[in-house]
Amino acid sequence: MSRDATARGRAAAGAVVALALACGCTAQAVETTSKDKKSPATRPPSANSSPTPSESPLKKMKSPVSRAELPQSRTPDVPSTPSTPPPRPRTSTPPPPAPPEPGPVVLARGQDGRKVRELQARLRQIGWFGQNPTGTYGPVTATAVEGFQGKRGLLRTGATDTRTWDRLLAMTREPTKAELYPDGGMPPAKPDRRCLTGRVMCISKESRTLTWMVDGKAVTTVDVRFGSEYTPTREGEFQVFWKNRDHVSTLYDTPMPYAMFFSGGQAVHYSSDFAARGYNGASHGCVNVRDKKGIAKVYKQVRTGDKVVIYK
Repeated sequence: MSRDATARGRAAAGAVVALALACGCTAQAVETTSKDKKSPATRPPSANSSPTPSESPLKKMKSPVSRAELPQSRTPDVPSTPSTPPPRPRTSTPPPPAPPEPGPVVLARGQDGRKVRELQARLRQIGWFGQNPTGTYGPVTATAVEGFQGKRGLLRTGATDTRTWDRLLAMTREPTKAELYPDGGMPPAKPDRRCLTGRVMCISKESRTLTWMVDGKAVTTVDVRFGSEYTPTREGEFQVFWKNRDHVSTLYDTPMPYAMFFSGGQAVHYSSDFAARGYNGASHGCVNVRDKKGIAKVYKQVRTGDKVVIYK
């Protein structure tokens, strides 16, 4: 082969290679001389396949900037929570408000009467008065009122002013007669019309009193108690048919001093049990009197045949 033909062949081969590179294909190895080494044929990549990293024609480039020079990623600043809360500022506790000024005095030491009994009975309902009402405003009552006032934030005076009285009324109820007079001393009830004439022992179960009356006028009044629900005291109008100064019951073997019988075995008489136990007990139907001097006085004046009126 002439030199011109060889040159033309090499130029044609170079043009083929250049055209293949421009089209993205891999040129097939061209055997130019018999001395060239044969390289294995490589398959051209399919149109749907992507080059693997090992097949990437681009070489990995080293970044000209070091990792230390790159800006650090910024995270939002979160305030750290202290392990112990900060101390609170000291504040001074304000003093308690002063008790209100007392109002006008309603009841005070030295007074007595039904209003004092009501005060004592109301205090007893809420546990401030430990005795039975007496109707006398003494040191025990003043101490009870003072304790009640202190508990309710009122000025502790021991006297019952309008503020104390209003507060007590709001916390209690109207006392019954039994609460006002648990030990007796109840005012006598309005006399029954049958008691307004002649000589009469007028006995009221409501007020628990016996009033000896002569021609409509009260002479002596004493406390009494009656029989139980199983042995009730009879009600109605009777007459005294027998008197016995030192009578002893043959049925119950108990003394019945100053006995004045008015209906069968029922009589008006003194009772030592009533004097000792008060209204905690009851009779077997008789009218018990606890004031020994009082019944002795009535016994001297009552005659056989005088009326006995017992009503509610």
